[in-house]
Amino acid sequence: MSYHCELFDQSAQPTLSIRTRTSVEKLPQVMGDAYGAIARHLASQGEEPGGAPFALYYNMDMQDLDIEIGFPVEKVIAGKGTIQPSQIPAGKYAAVLHKGPYTDLRLAYGALTQFITDQGLEPSGLAYEFYLNDPTETTPEELKTQIIFQLKSA
Repeated sequence: MSYHCELFDQSAQPTLSIRTRTSVEKLPQVMGDAYGAIARHLASQGEEPGGAPFALYYNMDMQDLDIEIGFPVEKVIAGKGTIQPSQIPAGKYAAVLHKGPYTDLRLAYGALTQFITDQGLEPSGLAYEFYLNDPTETTPEELKTQIIFQLKSA
């Protein structure tokens, strides 16, 4: 599988999210519950998501993932309970689009990591996954996931 990677500058993007810890086995349930809770909170505020749902991975420990699960929003929206306003920080990022099952995301991660190294850049350690279609309505082969690494500033 061949991947097209690119660099881009991101302006700060407000989000509404839940930060939690979970194992990779429980991830689908945890994410589904979080997206549902955030969507209900947005609706109660008369708002809707401003983009595709995402997960921000602070680590890659598959038994104890530290993740932020949420949606981009058009403006800062007050949180409630575990749902809190956050943001995707402004800065330089590298991205790749993966088409296929989530079980193959490691291939896209590898391609993006190699691309960043080839550019002489360094990832910050934060990895975003944006889920561009719904796994409950899409076959695994047609799933689209955009992986974005925040880069360290020079």
